[in-house]
Amino acid sequence: MEAYAVVETGGKQYRVTPGMKLEVERLVAEPGQDVDAGAVLALSDGSELKVGAPTVAGAKVVFTVVEHMRGDKVINYKKKRRKGYERKVGHRQELTVVTVKSIA
Repeated sequence: MEAYAVVETGGKQYRVTPGMKLEVERLVAEPGQDVDAGAVLALSDGSELKVGAPTVAGAKVVFTVVEHMRGDKVINYKKKRRKGYERKVGHRQELTVVTVKSIA
């Protein structure tokens, strides 16, 4: 079994392995920079699993920023029939594409 970690960034939790590419909430870093992933909630070296309460002490996951992008547009539309009420709001989430450089 390979090493993996569960990290929390941007209010979401991700199960990551070394070399994995994923999209997370926008990070304040330039493309090419290394950035700490934040809270490591669980860590496995392939044979033993360490679960934090709430985080694993001394554990560190490093991301490398690939690029910044925006997600797909999400449309929120509300309407009440016969009342003349319509509301349409669009949203595009700011994202950062990262690769997992190391898990320690």
